[in-house]
Amino acid sequence: MRKSQAFREEKMRDNKKLTVMVSSTVYGIEELLDRIYTLLTAFGYEVWMSHKGTVPVFSNRSAFENCIAATENCDLFLGLITPHYGSGRDGDGLSITHQELKRAVALNKPRWLLVHDHVVFARLLLKHLGYEGKAGRGGLSLEKNWILNDLRVIDMYEEAILSEKPLRKRQGNWVQEFRSGDDAALFATAQFSRYQDVEAFVEENFRDSASVSRTVQGRRGSS
Repeated sequence: MRKSQAFREEKMRDNKKLTVMVSSTVYGIEELLDRIYTLLTAFGYEVWMSHKGTVPVFSNRSAFENCIAATENCDLFLGLITPHYGSGRDGDGLSITHQELKRAVALNKPRWLLVHDHVVFARLLLKHLGYEGKAGRGGLSLEKNWILNDLRVIDMYEEAILSEKPLRKRQGNWVQEFRSGDDAALFATAQFSRYQDVEAFVEENFRDSASVSRTVQGRRGSS
């Protein structure tokens, strides 16, 4: 019996849906998040999204800890990088959304990522002005504006495309640019509508990362 077939039969016996963690800021894209939630649930997934209140929450954890735990425990990770950096920062610390992305990459989660075209354009513009990479942008600051509220959204994009690695080692670095809600919804539909194919892909390519996630959670629970 093929590995992927055995995995599907096990899922059917357990009657457990694949879980998708949708990681994003909320400001300005509420309708898009509602749309993505509706699409993914219609395709058969259990969707963890803070905007909809479906992220597993435990009262003995902080908001940050609950979000990171959800990132570690989900089967699939769908991240949206928007021009708004997000909340949850402690002083100059990283936002919750940024740390969710970092965790998903570190664990090599099966991941699909979207980036708003404003972020891509800002990165390219600064690069041509001589401010390349995180270090190059380090001395810059932004005045309050509604187009891009924090240069660290560019850091997130570069981390998602694995820009620090040589090209030959950039596996899992596809990040889809979107301009409108329709663009993002089309990507979500194209990637997630074939539920059984996604199941097979996860089983055949990410068995080890799932094991890592379980190990990490075991250590968290015993600490």
